[in-house]
Amino acid sequence: MNPATNLFFIGPMGAGKTTIGRRTAELLGVPFFDLDHEIEEHCGADVALIFDLEGEPGFRRRESQLLAEFAARSNIALATGGGAVLAEDNRRTLRERGFVVFLETTVEEQLARLARDRKRPLLAAPDRRERLLALAAQRAPLYREIADLTVPPGHVGGVTQVARRLADTLRERWQRTPPSGSADFAA
Repeated sequence: MNPATNLFFIGPMGAGKTTIGRRTAELLGVPFFDLDHEIEEHCGADVALIFDLEGEPGFRRRESQLLAEFAARSNIALATGGGAVLAEDNRRTLRERGFVVFLETTVEEQLARLARDRKRPLLAAPDRRERLLALAAQRAPLYREIADLTVPPGHVGGVTQVARRLADTLRERWQRTPPSGSADFAA
């Protein structure tokens, strides 16, 4: 098998990291974890409350700590939060400890998927589209920088169909790519 035994799902909120990640992990027979959920379990509070009490810097510290703990494990799949890539140490951890799958999405897809979501602190903005565009401009280059495999937006088919295709691709390519770039997934 591949020396990078962990599988990490990165991408913006609403890209499907948890939904597609969980189903892909099931197909590959590896345990799945969602980093935001693990932070909530560890703290006994939801992400929004952590943001309210500690601000984004406090949340990011907790996120980095738990990411390091989960990345130290072997043979797991982990969906990160959209902002986990902001810290250079987190990017290094993800790169060094796993195979990184970047789930791309468009702002239009995000707006549709997150239309009823009122729990995400970074979406609490007067203009969600502008907020999502700003986050994409900041984070997309960071996602691309560490991705071993990129799943483009507009996934064809339902979650199970996408997860099956992704699991098939991972069975063939789950090994480190040269630093020169990342592979692409055929949707």
